Amino acid sequence: MTPTRALHEAGQRLWLDNINRELLDSGTLRSYVEQLSVTGLTSNPTIFDQAFKRGSAYDGSLRAGLEKGLRGDALFFRVALEDLERAAALFLPVHEQTGGSDGWVSLEVSPLLAYDTAHTVQQATTLHGQAGMKNLFIKIPGTPEGLKAIEESTFAGIPINVTLLFSREQYLATADAWMRGIERRLAAGRSPKVPSVASLFISRWDVAVSGKVPERLRNRLGIAVAQRTYRAYVELLASERARRLGAAGAPLQRLLWASTGTKDPSASDVLYVDALMAPDTINTMPEATLLAFADHGRVGTPMARDGGDAESVLAEFEKAGVDVDALATRLQQEGAEAFVKSWKSLLSHLEEKCTTLEAPRPAAG
Repeated sequence: MTPTRALHEAGQRLWLDNINRELLDSGTLRSYVEQLSVTGLTSNPTIFDQAFKRGSAYDGSLRAGLEKGLRGDALFFRVALEDLERAAALFLPVHEQTGGSDGWVSLEVSPLLAYDTAHTVQQATTLHGQAGMKNLFIKIPGTPEGLKAIEESTFAGIPINVTLLFSREQYLATADAWMRGIERRLAAGRSPKVPSVASLFISRWDVAVSGKVPERLRNRLGIAVAQRTYRAYVELLASERARRLGAAGAPLQRLLWASTGTKDPSASDVLYVDALMAPDTINTMPEATLLAFADHGRVGTPMARDGGDAESVLAEFEKAGVDVDALATRLQQEGAEAFVKSWKSLLSHLEEKCTTLEAPRPAAG
């Protein structure tokens, strides 16, 4: 049994944190589904920016969009949805087999809306309707302003992947917003079956404190935050509120580990996959991490449901001068800013590509 299959059998789902036209056209994504137990994928502006900069794979789609008068973000979303629709079709069998709990792809709203509740809800609604895919998550950042957008979008029946979460507190606020949306649907006589995942970012914690803490704490902060959050997740699922919603037919909002590629070249390339194995969670991996785990990963002891040594490790970081709560806020803000930067880069490269495609072709000699 491959390590990736063993991880799947242990109850954790493996998603790919990547998408591009080459992955689809070459059959590589299909091979990951069939051979590596990949059952979903996530995307973000950086991933699409990198995809658009490579070669001419998107030229035909861009020309078709330009002929329809599309430009900027409208053109981007049209082309991105073409990729995601093909990926969603690959995952549709597992989506149906699992009753909608797995087999998802994700598309993010414009990062420029991270602090704009009303326009986030509006764009989430538009994109979901435009896509017409039953296994598409719309990604909304879990910023304070995003919480109301999560609630309103859930109430509207839109499946949400909450992104840019960095702490237990941010996760719990997200879960509360999702549950409020479900509770409002029940009160209105609507179906509570509106799936969601909550994405906790891991590796950026360790990057943020690299070189600033004792060597014994190296690459331990992200895992400790994940352990603390996992305990909160387990406790929330056992709560009366969650059980009441489950009894009414609501799905489980799953905890998803994001940013799980190892950034420290001296550490194991599967550090965060090995450490974060837990049933009823998802690990969305960069392609290199997925292939590394398939090659030499191992499925060990599941994460401790009580958080293990998380609190003692986090206390050591506090003693070393790390304000964990303040850092969580900073990381979320920096994450939102980084996505904005990638978004602007994406639109800039897209415009350059469009200008090139629209340029008159030299007359044949």
